[in-house]
Amino acid sequence: MATTKKKKKAPRPARQRPAARPQRQQPESLRLRSMAASFTVNDLDKSVAWYRDVLGFVVGERWEDRGHVRGIQMKAGSCDIMLGQDDFAKGRDRQKGDGFRLWVATVQDIIALAARVKAKGWALDREPSETPWGDWVFAVTDPDGFKITVIQE
Repeated sequence: MATTKKKKKAPRPARQRPAARPQRQQPESLRLRSMAASFTVNDLDKSVAWYRDVLGFVVGERWEDRGHVRGIQMKAGSCDIMLGQDDFAKGRDRQKGDGFRLWVATVQDIIALAARVKAKGWALDREPSETPWGDWVFAVTDPDGFKITVIQE
């Protein structure tokens, strides 16, 4: 009966320690993982339907006060837009959205998203186009005047 010799395993190399992290500035700068916007709207039901049906958000939490819905969370990925019903204490004619633009980023096809918005009967403020820095964007304004630019990463 023949015997075979077992090969010796090569020794493992010594484990290397991870490089030390660079020292953070002090005081530390703010590091966020997500951000949410909150909009006060004239007609909560209309706004929820627009964000859901036109842009493609999903409905999240609801906030009620004495049996009346006061706000609804709209979710898209890890981002939220909180919609709150205006109580009109500052008047029914106050302008919303002036001087404000929300930039939102997606990896989805920007041309297809814009086509979906238009297919729902909503006009675009800016047709899908390339920016001077090479990204593709389109822009839209919600029913209350809040401006949103969607950018494809």
